[in-house]
Amino acid sequence: MVSTGALRAHLLAARLAGPVAASRAESLRGYRLFAARDPRVLLGLDPEWTWRLRDLTGLMARKCGVSADPRQVSGHDVIDPELTLAGLDAFADRLAAVAQRGGPVLLGTGHPHRLLAFYAALADALSSAGCAVLTPAQGLSVDITTRFGLRTHNLDYVRGVALMREPGPVRPGRTTGAHTHSPLPVRTVLAAAADAGGPLPELVIGDHGWVCGAGQLGFEAIGLGDPGDPALFVGEAEGSVSVAVPLDDAARPGHYLPLTRYVLNRACLSQ
Repeated sequence: MVSTGALRAHLLAARLAGPVAASRAESLRGYRLFAARDPRVLLGLDPEWTWRLRDLTGLMARKCGVSADPRQVSGHDVIDPELTLAGLDAFADRLAAVAQRGGPVLLGTGHPHRLLAFYAALADALSSAGCAVLTPAQGLSVDITTRFGLRTHNLDYVRGVALMREPGPVRPGRTTGAHTHSPLPVRTVLAAAADAGGPLPELVIGDHGWVCGAGQLGFEAIGLGDPGDPALFVGEAEGSVSVAVPLDDAARPGHYLPLTRYVLNRACLSQ
């Protein structure tokens, strides 16, 4: 069992909260692109409200703990660990609710190199609690726009967690899939599930486009996000995302293990 105090200390020591790797300049660039409704940072969200730069910095200050002053343009961003802890509590509460119902769930990540083990542990625990962990559309191809142009990726599942792989043989060191922010994978998965007659997920768990894309389609979605990706937190503010947990989502995989234990214990899903 991981206590709140121990987890707070770990968040700061591992730089999952407190001063994090993301720079203030990078975050502000993301806010400007979001304000301009650049699809690269909307992550599948279609915001209902008008979001200007000052609106976004204010929102991210409340949701993450970053500076609300858009004139602060240098240094590292800072996440308030108390907001991370509160987000993890809310995240765990939603897991507990779906586990009590035995509802079907879908898990997917655009950060498989970092977060696969975190989500896989949740999938294992939810499956043991009687939830169907859905795996539709395995092997289907999805064309995703990247900085290198349009690239075809294939949907795959590892321990119940959806991810994207580049086509061709799996190369050493690339076993966990591709990094993507695109909402196209979750749209493909949900469409395939619907075409097959269901079941459809009662809860979608993940990050980036998996959360925002599902939430935009009306599915309950919860996930993790860092200060440079405002879409999850805008979605939470507007009601299309149920829970957005602020933390650094690109740390070493082992740094997320205490979070796994904390969330599963609070959700009464520890095995």
